[in-house]
Amino acid sequence: MSWLNRVRNKIPFLPKRETPETLWHKCPECGAMVFLKEYEENLFVCPRCEHHGRIGPRLRFEMLMDPGYTVLPPPQVREDPLKFRDSKRYSDRLKAARQSTGEPDALLNARGAIDGRRAVVGVQDFAFMGGSMGMAVGAAFVAGARDAIANRCPYIIVTAAGGARMQEGILSLMQMPKTTVAIAELREAGLPYIVILTDPTTGGVTASYAMLGDVHIAEPGALIGFAGQRVIESTIREKLPEGFQRAEYLLEHGMVDMVVHRRDLRTRVTLLLDYLAPQQQEAA
Repeated sequence: MSWLNRVRNKIPFLPKRETPETLWHKCPECGAMVFLKEYEENLFVCPRCEHHGRIGPRLRFEMLMDPGYTVLPPPQVREDPLKFRDSKRYSDRLKAARQSTGEPDALLNARGAIDGRRAVVGVQDFAFMGGSMGMAVGAAFVAGARDAIANRCPYIIVTAAGGARMQEGILSLMQMPKTTVAIAELREAGLPYIVILTDPTTGGVTASYAMLGDVHIAEPGALIGFAGQRVIESTIREKLPEGFQRAEYLLEHGMVDMVVHRRDLRTRVTLLLDYLAPQQQEAA
């Protein structure tokens, strides 16, 4: 820090200037500096290169759902069941993630409507420990699915995850069959299950509920896969094609059903609800 800045910081009557962080957003894809207000008005999509930024549950609910939705209370689970510690205690990591995001864990559900069509929507928050799937995420997913069953409406999940939560060991992996059973309950009840894949969706989440939907929608450019590219290349000893885990490549090879820009997502989901759940909407 220069002498001038040190002196200025010690003088209380000098007004603080707005910093670039409060006025501009630097796109991680193209490097363009975008006026922050313009970026927010464009649904957190870069107006230069169309890169879709990561957003949390509250913003996603506002973008997808009609006003008046109800955020469902998160289920209570045992915290830090393994008393795990690496460079930090797991309990301290949870505390820090809650303080930074304002959310109890990485998956939040809301009950409401999308253009008048009833639905329960679950959203993963990548900002909460990389959206990792632990006991709380598994319990929240099951609670969201069962709330949809109780209210005879579709369940929509918006995924964003780095995979299973390592601090919960085998208990995190047990959420994969647990969520799969909840999806089977939705199918048995004759209710649609729609998955919206956002950047990134990887690991155990991809290997379970992210790829078991009736319809799979991906946002443009989203990274979707199980293992990382370097791990796969070192395993099969072959060079993989560029962008093979991106939404557009997966659409071309039949792994997702459609790639939809964020501005069109609400309209597309509404259309799918009309196709997949006309009886539920008529009963509303």
